[in-house]
Amino acid sequence: MNDVSLQARPSTGFPPSLAPAVARERRLRDAARRYGPVLALYGGVKLIGFSVFMYLLHSAGDYRRKHPRFGGGAHAWDVLASWDGWWYQQIAAHGYHPALVPVPGAKGLITLEGNSAAFFPLYPAAMRLVSECTGLGLYGSGMLVSVVASFVAALGIYAVTARFGGRRAGLAAAGLWAVWPGSGMEWSAYSESLYVALAVWACHAVMSHRWLTAGILTFMAGLNRPTAVALIAALTLAALLALHRRQDGVARPLTAILIAPLGLVGYLLWVGNRMGDLGGYFTLQNGAWAHSFDYGDHTLDVFTSVAVGHFTYLFAFPFEDVIAIAVVLLALLLIPLLLRLRPPVVLTVYTLLTLALVLGSQQIFGNVSRYLLPAFPLFIPLAVRMRSLRLPTLLTLLTITAVASGSYAGYVLFELGVP
Repeated sequence: MNDVSLQARPSTGFPPSLAPAVARERRLRDAARRYGPVLALYGGVKLIGFSVFMYLLHSAGDYRRKHPRFGGGAHAWDVLASWDGWWYQQIAAHGYHPALVPVPGAKGLITLEGNSAAFFPLYPAAMRLVSECTGLGLYGSGMLVSVVASFVAALGIYAVTARFGGRRAGLAAAGLWAVWPGSGMEWSAYSESLYVALAVWACHAVMSHRWLTAGILTFMAGLNRPTAVALIAALTLAALLALHRRQDGVARPLTAILIAPLGLVGYLLWVGNRMGDLGGYFTLQNGAWAHSFDYGDHTLDVFTSVAVGHFTYLFAFPFEDVIAIAVVLLALLLIPLLLRLRPPVVLTVYTLLTLALVLGSQQIFGNVSRYLLPAFPLFIPLAVRMRSLRLPTLLTLLTITAVASGSYAGYVLFELGVP
């Protein structure tokens, strides 16, 4: 009987009390082998671009002549927390005070005073939480949240892309995330990295049929950026298809549909209630920031004006706008290549709606470079084609692009335009 018991019980070579610890250690080693190269590649490439960006800031010295709120500061790195970063720090420090305050005597586009309610709460809340837990200031905490989130996003982009072209394609996609136009926002006091981390893992959860995880992540994304409406729609359509096909039962996809929009809708309703106008958020965006959905009129105006060398449209910044136009054209070229790969509906809807929301809005056009940064599925067709490159060649191409990104993805956005 003892012999039978011994044969039925596989030996691990370790005492039973140590077996769980050994299993955990093995899982950690496996995870390090799988994801370590992704983190190393993204971090290395990103550090090159970031260093070039800081060098250009220091060399030009433009930031010394600007107000700390508008792209200036005592040190080059202060620029990373200016513009929207300044607002996020104000929210983290003082909370919200939603209001619609008219500008006395205003007759132009800007009729309302800017208000913090235009900025969604998840990122400043994370900034405040990290600051209280670590003792870092709000600036340092915001940077820490963004940098950590950027690595989480890189892992998600790797995981999604690897489903189409294997590990080498996933590795290339993580590298593209580090050098994409607008990637200068990834290591700054902005909410882009946190949003992309939530969006990419929400899409991955949908692709893996983990509906509750997808719903919660989409709920959180809705507390971070208004363009999360694209992610909400993508998850909803994917869940409805799953219900129609009876793939994953009823409860989990339906629960995801119900949870997903609560963050976005809840914040908009809270702001509207505090302002005494349920549409107050949109009124504020239009009256204080001249940001509204115009079905692409402003985008068309920019394209037709720049094509003939005119920079007389609303919020013109020549260097930044030319890069933004190049990003839009690149996105339009990549969409057919993405569709040829037959991506899941969640990726298709998310990408197309993100593009439509950005191009259909009146805004500072140069911001298109960062507004399209969350459209990570556009990396997939390029990454799939780059998988045939040998690793030294891939690293060389990404390194060269990283050096250039210090200018087009960093300096131009922050100093030659408005990020």
